[in-house]
Amino acid sequence: MKKNMGSADKLIRLLIAAVIAYLYYNETISGTLGLVLLVFAVVFVLTSLVSFCPLYVPFGISTCSNEKNKS
Repeated sequence: MKKNMGSADKLIRLLIAAVIAYLYYNETISGTLGLVLLVFAVVFVLTSLVSFCPLYVPFGISTCSNEKNKS
């Protein structure tokens, strides 16, 4: 599994996940929408930790600046 996420991409995903978690736990968003967004937040955190986004593969996207990890 080649890395396809750069530092900026990972940081943005982590910030979005933090905002969603904050809004969910303060009950600003709740119900089904809150749970769906919370699942997206967890996915964002996981993909940031492994530096790989499976949705980038079919489109040939890579935000990783390291040339040896690009396809």
